[in-house]
Order: sequence, then C-alpha cells, then structure tokens
Amino acid sequence: MAARPGLLFLRLGASIALLLALSALLPSSDAYDPLDPGGNITIKWDVMEWNPDGYTAAVSLYNYQQYRHIQLPGWKLSWVWQKKEIIWKMFGGQTTEQGDCSKFKAEIPHCCKRDPEVVDLLPGAPYGTQFANCCKGGVLNSWAQDSANAVASFQVVVGQAGTSNKTVKVPRSFTLRAPGPGYTCGPAKVVSPTKFISPDGRRSTQAHATWNVTCTYSQFVARRSPTCCVSLSSFYNDTIVNCPTCSCGCQNNNSKPGSCVEGNSPYLASVVNGESASSLEPLVECTSHMCPIRVHWHVKVNYKDYWRVKITVTNFNYRMNYSQWNLVAQHPNFDNLTTIFSFNYKPLSPYGTINDTAMLWGIKYYNDMLVTAGPDGNVQSELLFRKEPGAFTFQKGWAFPRRVYFNGDNCVMPPPDAYPWLPNASPRLSASLTLTLVTVGTAMAFLLVHA
Repeated sequence: MAARPGLLFLRLGASIALLLALSALLPSSDAYDPLDPGGNITIKWDVMEWNPDGYTAAVSLYNYQQYRHIQLPGWKLSWVWQKKEIIWKMFGGQTTEQGDCSKFKAEIPHCCKRDPEVVDLLPGAPYGTQFANCCKGGVLNSWAQDSANAVASFQVVVGQAGTSNKTVKVPRSFTLRAPGPGYTCGPAKVVSPTKFISPDGRRSTQAHATWNVTCTYSQFVARRSPTCCVSLSSFYNDTIVNCPTCSCGCQNNNSKPGSCVEGNSPYLASVVNGESASSLEPLVECTSHMCPIRVHWHVKVNYKDYWRVKITVTNFNYRMNYSQWNLVAQHPNFDNLTTIFSFNYKPLSPYGTINDTAMLWGIKYYNDMLVTAGPDGNVQSELLFRKEPGAFTFQKGWAFPRRVYFNGDNCVMPPPDAYPWLPNASPRLSASLTLTLVTVGTAMAFLLVHA
C-alpha cells in the first residue's frame, strides 16, 4: 500500500530536523573566522612600467589577518602564466626552479617555467638583489601584532608578455603556501591602479595596472587534526581538567610507529635529530591529547574586587620553535582587564563595541620565542581582572574562556560539563546541548516508529 502524502511529509521533515541537529554538533570547516571576519592575505600586482617585450611589476603580500602569521620556513607563492611569459629578473625574491631556458642564447632568463614558484630572500641578501619589504625569509607577521612587518614585496621583470593594458594577460591559479596548505586564493581581479605618494606628500603617481588576489585560510584545509588544546584548573576545586583525549588525533607508537616520542626516552636526541628533522610534520611528546601545543587556564586567586588567572602555554613539539607566537582568548571579563604580566596585550573587537576578545603575545627578546618541547618549552603570564558587579561569578564555569586560539588555530576545549565546579555544585548539561540531544532523539524515535 502506498504511503500517504502526509506521512511522507512528516518523515521528510523529521529527516531534515535530524540532519540539522547533527550538523550543529560538527565543527565548521568554513574559511570564515568569527573572531577575525575580515582576515585575509591580499596579493597586489602593480604593473609599474612597460618594457620592449613585457613589463616590470611590484608584487606585494599584505597580511590583513589580525592574529594569524606566517613563520619560518616562510611563504611560497605560485601562479600560472596565460601566455608564454618568462621572468627576466627578480629583486626581493627568487623562483625555486629556473625551468628550461635552453632556447635563449644571449641573456638567460631568471625563470622559464609556466608555473613559477616564488620565495622570499633570506635576511642579509646582497643589497643589489633587495627590494622594499623583502628579505625576511618568508616570515609575515600578523596585522595586529606587528603591522610594519605584515607586508612582503618583490619585483619581477616579465618578458614575452603584453606591453599595454589591452594586450597584457593577468596570471591565473594563484597558490599561497605558508609553507604548507591552508590558504585558498580567488581569481585575480582588475582594480583601480594603486597610487603612490611622494615622501614630501606633494605629488602622487600611479601604477599602469593593478590586480588583486584574495587568499583566505581554513584550518580544516590546512590539516585534518587540530594543533592545540586547552586544560583547566581552579583554586576552588582540586580537579585538573586535562585536554580531551585524542584532541589532536589518536595516533600513537602502537598504531603508527614514530608518531610520538616519550619525554624520558634514551633515544630522544637521535629521534629528534634523525633523517626527518627538517620535516614540517610535528614530532610530539606522547600524551593522551597528542597535541603540539597545550594552553592551561588556571583560576588562581579571588580578591574582594579582583580575581587572577594564570595562563601557561606548553610546547610538546620537538621540531618547532614558535617564533612570534600569539594567543587569542575570548572571555566576557576582558572588558575589565586591569593588569597583565610578562605578555603583550591588545584588545580585539570582532563584534564592534563588545570587548571580550584579547590577543596576547610574548615580549621581544624575553619570551617571544616558544622553544621546542622540554624543560624550557613553555611561557607563562598572569592576568588580573576587576570584577563586574552583577556579571561576575565562579558558578557554572563562567571563569573559564569561551574560545582559545594559538597562532590562529582554534584549540580544542574540554566539554562544559567537565569544568571545575564550585563545591556542592553539580554539573549540568547546557540548555542548548540538551535541546539538541532531545531534538535528535525525538527525530530518530519518529523514524524508527514509522519506518
């Protein structure tokens, strides 16, 4: 007997409700970052002059991300020519391969590949090879942390190309690696020519043509597993809430030999300095969470009008010194942060006037380098908050952060019902989680009954 239309409609509605409820429980893989909604890296290609067989261009990378930076071994930028272009010369950068330039007899081009890949020059490069904002080894600081060093540039002399705005072809298929995957670049767009103001401010010149490429970051594209986790503790509860088990993957030496190393292993030095020492893959200490980075938030002291938090960032990665590291934390009491010790601080306001997000990073030459795993592989700070009447409480985990990011990657938080609770208090599922579970259970029961 055919099913009635009304019953089919109810089944369809229940199925949609089930899918929506389940999708709400899954982490988002979108490139959109709610704490930095406008964050991106913009590549600006300015054609500065026409040559007999092409043009000279200044190419700049602007890191407009508030807290995500590119550290060593640095960025790599590639594209695909639309015609048979070559690169005669470069300043401030170099291609990783020259390609086949055998057909040229007199002057040999810098690169003849159809898909050149460019890297920054190292610090100390000869003066005659430099260009403005170059020679930092590919390091690109974040905009909020160090805007002066959030720009990288190089000059490229292009041959066998168009010699006017009508005949020149915009490169396509831009790819930015930093140094691995994670960034997705859109197509190059023709925009208004860039204007340049003279040092005395009395004259402006402009590029012959300007193209912009916007690249956005996705943590899911960069890697399938998270890179950091959060643990919690407090003075009012002896419980230390560790990072969730398998926060950054469940691989271990039994399931995947060589995926981690014991901190007290007699073979530690030989493993760290072995054949894979230059690999970008982290070599972490064997832990229950298997994360390269752990952030610990400890509610330390309660005063009459203030309360104090201690933050400790620990490096479990034996292959990485985190230079220019930064931490972003979201908590409603950052609006009343009074004092911070041994870290730099800058408020971020992703939601306009609401000041609940803070960016923290190390002091130069003191703790701006988070060294590899070991006794010195940690940095610490304490934060003093002023209590806000009517809002402050130690109940229901209010004193712990809502989100934590390390170097722009979202860290895995413990579940709310595992937070340290006040004595005589019992954890409860949040209303939103309870509602979600009830919705899922109701939908599944309906499908089972009417299947």
